[in-house]
Amino acid sequence: MKTILACLLVLAISVTLSNAACFLQPLKPGVSDGCLDSNGELHEFGSSWRSADCNDCSCSRDAISCCSSFVTPVDYDKEKCVSIFNKETCTYKVVEKNDHSKECPVRGWVG
Repeated sequence: MKTILACLLVLAISVTLSNAACFLQPLKPGVSDGCLDSNGELHEFGSSWRSADCNDCSCSRDAISCCSSFVTPVDYDKEKCVSIFNKETCTYKVVEKNDHSKECPVRGWVG
């Protein structure tokens, strides 16, 4: 019974951690050169890249598919703390509003 409970716990955590926000952008008919992203950059079929807004994208002959590469803090003390997004590392940090050197505990993340 303990083994089953342990497996269920691992499964529940895995599902929570893999909850990425994704979207699909179909290619226009007749496109044969590759995928044109929202910034106008052409990507070869079969290639992958990280966009400027921190999405991990890939190009297929049918579409561009992208998923967020980051998680967003949702369960923390919003009265005392603020979340700050770092576009270079594609990560959030939750810190005290009055002292950004002090991190705040986060109890829940989504993304």
